[in-house]
Amino acid sequence: MTISSDAVVSSLLDSFAAAQVREYPFRHWLLSRCFPEEVVDEVLELPFPAPQLGGVSGKREIHNATRKYFDVENRARFPVIAAVAEALQDPRVTAAVERTFKTQLGGSYLRIEYAQDTDGFWLEPHTDLGVKLFTFLIYLSRDPSHADLGTDLYDLEKRHVGRSPFASNAAMIFVPSDITYHGFEPRKINGVRKSLIINYVTAEWRSREQLAFPDQPIVSMAEAA
Repeated sequence: MTISSDAVVSSLLDSFAAAQVREYPFRHWLLSRCFPEEVVDEVLELPFPAPQLGGVSGKREIHNATRKYFDVENRARFPVIAAVAEALQDPRVTAAVERTFKTQLGGSYLRIEYAQDTDGFWLEPHTDLGVKLFTFLIYLSRDPSHADLGTDLYDLEKRHVGRSPFASNAAMIFVPSDITYHGFEPRKINGVRKSLIINYVTAEWRSREQLAFPDQPIVSMAEAA
């Protein structure tokens, strides 16, 4: 099935408009129905093997060699990756991000990681503050046992205070700051926990090969005006 980027744009805009804001322990938004369901179907079927953790976890960068991205090469290989990347690069979507989530994306670049987490995976509390201007975590896997595999939330003392709901095609969004502590507490993962980690990152991002459009910075609403 050929999926158009316009269909993904429309779905994202509807999801943004219906986003529910939460203020504790930091401002974040919960979303549902982010993509057309056929997009979720095709992303779940992408032929990328889940990385082996080798008993080591805590930070994603530990396993940089096996991480997968919606990058230039994969955009060319897989139409669904092209459709998702083109939609998230689309000015209609980036303008809605700026308007809805009160952030500025001008001069930033789109980075989409396809995360496949297996048993033994965990992440220490961290903020994403720095080169990431926007964080959009879309949960994908449909295994009913994954209902408790959402993103863990922490207060300023890095005490665990909550967890986002995990449901296929649902998401959590936040604008990174010095209080946006999140992570993943160690717990049983049956099968593979699949998600997309979507960021708009500054020009200082060094790993340009990870970017969807490394030569096309985002134009903000202010700049366009």
